[in-house]
Amino acid sequence: MDQCSWSQVVRLSCLLFCLYDNQTYLNIIEKLLLTTSCAGQRRTGGVVTWRSGSVMVVFRGSKYEGPSSRSQPTDGDNKTLFVPDVSSSDNPITHNAGASSILEKSYPVFPGRVESMTEEEVEFNSLLDGLGPRFEDWWGTGVLPVDADLLPKEIPGYKTPFRLLPTGMRSGLTNAEMTNLRKLAKSLPCHFALGRNRNHQGLAAAIIKLWEKSLVVKIAVKRGIQNTNNKLMSEELKKLTGGLLLLRNKYYIVIYRGKDFLPTSVAAALAERQEMTKQIQDVEEKVRGGPSDAVAMDEDGQALAGTLAEFYEAQDRWGREPSAEAHEKMIIEASRAKTARVVKRLEHKLSIALAKKLKAEKLLAKIVGSWVPVGPSDDQETITDEERVMYRSVGLRMKAYLPLGIRGVFDGVIENMHLHWKHRELVKLISKEKELSFVEETGKLLEYESGGILVTIERVSKGYALIYYRGKNYKRPISLRPRNLLTKAKALKRRVALQRYEALSQHISEVEKTIEQTKREIVSCFLSKKNKFLLLN
Repeated sequence: MDQCSWSQVVRLSCLLFCLYDNQTYLNIIEKLLLTTSCAGQRRTGGVVTWRSGSVMVVFRGSKYEGPSSRSQPTDGDNKTLFVPDVSSSDNPITHNAGASSILEKSYPVFPGRVESMTEEEVEFNSLLDGLGPRFEDWWGTGVLPVDADLLPKEIPGYKTPFRLLPTGMRSGLTNAEMTNLRKLAKSLPCHFALGRNRNHQGLAAAIIKLWEKSLVVKIAVKRGIQNTNNKLMSEELKKLTGGLLLLRNKYYIVIYRGKDFLPTSVAAALAERQEMTKQIQDVEEKVRGGPSDAVAMDEDGQALAGTLAEFYEAQDRWGREPSAEAHEKMIIEASRAKTARVVKRLEHKLSIALAKKLKAEKLLAKIVGSWVPVGPSDDQETITDEERVMYRSVGLRMKAYLPLGIRGVFDGVIENMHLHWKHRELVKLISKEKELSFVEETGKLLEYESGGILVTIERVSKGYALIYYRGKNYKRPISLRPRNLLTKAKALKRRVALQRYEALSQHISEVEKTIEQTKREIVSCFLSKKNKFLLLN
């Protein structure tokens, strides 16, 4: 847009990607021409007056003032780059005193054309004053960032600055805090321009100084430089500064100073106080580890108050040793109290188990209340022994079967039996129950509910096989699912409640046996000790 300084209109033409997408090209040009003050940047303020294909004409506008020229370097106030003064493990205050002498060169200040800058640009420019030389080949607009490649690569004695997290505060960031900080960094201009992958101690020192006035630091990765790796840059800067990485891509690196960041003066004072505390503790440890002096005695040879000798003397003078009878009585009382505590704990467990059993009984009764089983039919069809043998052999050879799970008999099982009888005369069910009596009870219930004929119950490899014959006069019912049985969900609840009831009943019986046995042991132990006590007397 330098042509706008001597010509009112500029003709633009694009020969590459605009041939494929003219609308995208137009949107980009219009965004560049819009006047915006976001992050202190300025655009041309032009207007597209004519466009045809990939060619357009831009008018500079009636209030065009011209671009702000890059100001020449001026003499600064001899502000040197600050190096954090907490580096040595022995004395973090004084060891790094000579580190700042490496950077005795003062960096010039770039005030620019202050009259053409906004208030935000002036404030941001003042933040960068004294941090280092500016990057003259900056491709963006607004204030020039600091050229991080011209800062010192290494600083003797440099270490990560001292940090201290306030009491009751978490070091990590929440999702909302992370989002807000990223939004803040997005609207900020760049503080530094970096193209070097390693050796960033000078940049780390400048970042620490900038963090005293800004929460985040935004670093732009230089373009056109080969082998730049933003991952290596961010990892080394995070290690040197101790900050928290908010954003990293091929264009920008944003680092948050962290909740445990301390200004340099505060960090130096805290480090000094910790060093003093450590020295005092070392002296106390040396004194504590030394030989203890003998117990001081007064002139009469009596031990002073509070010593072991005084305790022994008082014990010999006023102490009373319990007799053998009192000792035996104390042992009996202690054993009785101990066993009483055991019995009390068992009775408490029994009361809790009884309450749970009562609750399980109520739940089981509520579920079973909606289950109305059908009794045996008066007009039951029968089969001969020859037919039973034939149906048994055919049923055992059948590959298709219906599984009976932990839910037992419910409406879905009867529906599946009728669906099987639609195409065949026999249906085979396999139950995985281990008790034969329970399987026989289930078989009778299925016979009553389905209306079929139970052929046989045989033991197979997968459990027990139940084979049913539909009958010669079979008629398919209108409703395949009987409404007097439980649903699948209620059948599962019934099974769980039944298991809980059985487990609680067994647990209650065991606790009652334990209580009775403990009481018998208490009585027998008390009688034996009482007889022994009487024999001694």
